[in-house]
Amino acid sequence: MPRPRAFDERHVLERAREQFWTTGYAGTRMDDIARATGLGKGSLYGAFGDKSGLYHLVFADWCTAVLKVAEEQLADGPDAEAFGRLSSYVHLMADNTAADSERRGCLLAKGVAELAQHDPVVAGRSAETMTALLALLRREIVAAQRHGDIDSAADPEHLAAMLLTVVRGMEAVGKAGLAPEILRGIADTALAGLPRPSHR
Repeated sequence: MPRPRAFDERHVLERAREQFWTTGYAGTRMDDIARATGLGKGSLYGAFGDKSGLYHLVFADWCTAVLKVAEEQLADGPDAEAFGRLSSYVHLMADNTAADSERRGCLLAKGVAELAQHDPVVAGRSAETMTALLALLRREIVAAQRHGDIDSAADPEHLAAMLLTVVRGMEAVGKAGLAPEILRGIADTALAGLPRPSHR
């Protein structure tokens, strides 16, 4: 009968995430993870496999968190509130990026940039996450179109892709050092650029 684990797996994953987030995948050794988590390397290998296996768990956990934030902001609700939900989400992403004083950026973007070309697990999970984000944005745009806040003739798929690109792009340029007021201006401009019905 296997012995129960004598550590909090959630705490270990959080400490490992902080290490990977700070130093990247290539710049992180299992010795670094052991030091950050307080576990011996043998315990880490036994519980999570190799560094790649541990990173995949951390990356998947982060992608789940990214989607949870979006689902909370873009919750299925009345059509009359859809444009407001879109605005809140885009502004939240601008504010979160502006608050990243250490300029570490998003672990999702960081992992994709470093690993997606060679790691099918990271590539697949990131694509699933972006597809899910696109679907949430598209749903809100369609709801806003039904209510008359966005031109019904506009392609909701294209508008959702544009907003997703704006949100992810803000994270990239924010990490590069653009000022918070510029990031918030990007959010305002993107939302103002959504096509409104001609009668409004």
